[in-house]
Order: sequence, then structure tokens, then C-alpha cells
Amino acid sequence: MNGTDESKRREEAIVHGEAYRLAQEDIEFLASDELRGVRLQLELLKPEIALHEHAIRSTVVVLGSARTCSPEQAQADVVRLAARAQAHPDEPGLARELAAARRRLASARYYEEARRFAEIVSSRFQREGRRDFVVVTGGGPGIMEAANRGAHEAGARSIGLNITLPREQLPNSWITPELAFRFHYFAVRKMHFMMRAKALVAFPGGFGTLDELFEVLTLVQTGKMPRLPIVLVGNAFWRRACDLEFLLEQGMINAGDAELFSVVENAEQAVATMHAFYGGEPPA
Repeated sequence: MNGTDESKRREEAIVHGEAYRLAQEDIEFLASDELRGVRLQLELLKPEIALHEHAIRSTVVVLGSARTCSPEQAQADVVRLAARAQAHPDEPGLARELAAARRRLASARYYEEARRFAEIVSSRFQREGRRDFVVVTGGGPGIMEAANRGAHEAGARSIGLNITLPREQLPNSWITPELAFRFHYFAVRKMHFMMRAKALVAFPGGFGTLDELFEVLTLVQTGKMPRLPIVLVGNAFWRRACDLEFLLEQGMINAGDAELFSVVENAEQAVATMHAFYGGEPPA
């Protein structure tokens, strides 16, 4: 190998080496522990810039279980399993599956309530280009899908804040595409839920729903964010899932803390609660 070839080889090694990559093009560098602070900032800035560009002034957060089926899907599951049970009455575990399917059918009404709530709110506050009370969800299936779907069916925009999980949660197809975001950090995602939030409506759900609900209650209780309407839909579920009377009896919360939220039964009552809180006009 002559000197020219050796020089060319060294030059190629440098140009294609990891150190020579532009920092913003070096995925391994950006994914390093030392760059965690930068990644947190990027996750904060990317959706914030997009929401500003789309003139999203205020949002209403809709929480609820990813496992809640649409009534159509829940009914189809019950019919399918009932037919199997009739044909194979001794099949192990089938009775339990059918009982679970019937419970899902009973709770499927919340899918319709979430869908109708989002449709009502979006129709009322996104007319004539106004983008107030824009529905924002966690971007997944179940109640989240129902709320994004209701907004879409009203001809309005809605936001989805998806999260990268070990078992990947795909975004539902009803989110406005340019307002569908994906996060790695739960903390930054939670910030985006609340940065423009002027109301929170929670349908029955599990750990994720309870986590986000109680975080907001704590922020309001401690004065870290202004008071806003917090509405829980489904009296029977919430009275059992969150026994605040017990917490009061034990002295774990004050009487005023139990007034930080309202419990209603349907979409219309949730909208009425928000309407009463703001006197009929969304906040600026």
C-alpha cells in the first residue's frame, strides 16, 4: 500500500468514525446516560412547539382504562363465548371467560359516555377556529380511543400523548395525526397533560388512571396548579375505588379535599359541571 492509499484509508476511517458524527445525528450518543437531561428537554419542547403552532389554547384531559371495549366489541365477545359455552359446557375456564366478558359489556357504557363527552365538548368549543378545551388522552385504546373518536366525529382536533412501554401501545387511529406524540418519560408526558389543562374527566380505570388522577389532585391540593374542574364519571366505581370517607375518618385528608372533585354519571353531567365551573366560557 503506497502513502496515498494509506492516507485515504485513514481519512475514510476518520470520516466514518463515531467521533466524527454530528452530535444531533449520533443516536448512540443521544441515548447515553449523560444526555438524559437533553432528552427530557427535547420531549418537553417537541410537543410544546407543535401545540403552539396549532394554536391549542386550552385542553380537557380524559383519563380511563385502556381495557374498556366499545359496546359492539363487548357484545360480540359475549355472543361468541356464550355460543362456545353452549356447545362445549365442560370446557375448562370458559365460564370464567364468559363472566369476564359480561363484566366488560356492563362497563362498555363508559366507552360511549367518553365518546359522547368528547363530541359535545369539541363541538361546543372548537367552532369558528377556536381551539379551547381540546381533548387530550393518553393516545391508546379503550376510553382514550373513545374520547379521540368523539372529537374526530365532531370534526374537531384532539391530542394523543402515547408512551413507549415494554408491550408497545399503538396509538388509536382517531387522534389528529399532527397532534399524536410519543414519549419515553412518564414525567414529561404528565407535564404535557397538565400544561394547558382547564379540566380533567376520569372514567373508570386502573393504575395509570389512578396515578394521573391523584397526581392532579395533589397538585391542586398543594397549590402547585390552579383549581380546575376534576370530574369522575361513574359513581358506583369511584365510591368503591376511592373511599374518601374512610380517609376523612382516619384524618388523612381534610374535609375541603373531598370537594376538589365532582362525581357524575354521564357525559352531559360532566359537561354541565365544567360549564358551571367556568360560567359557560372557557378560560383564556
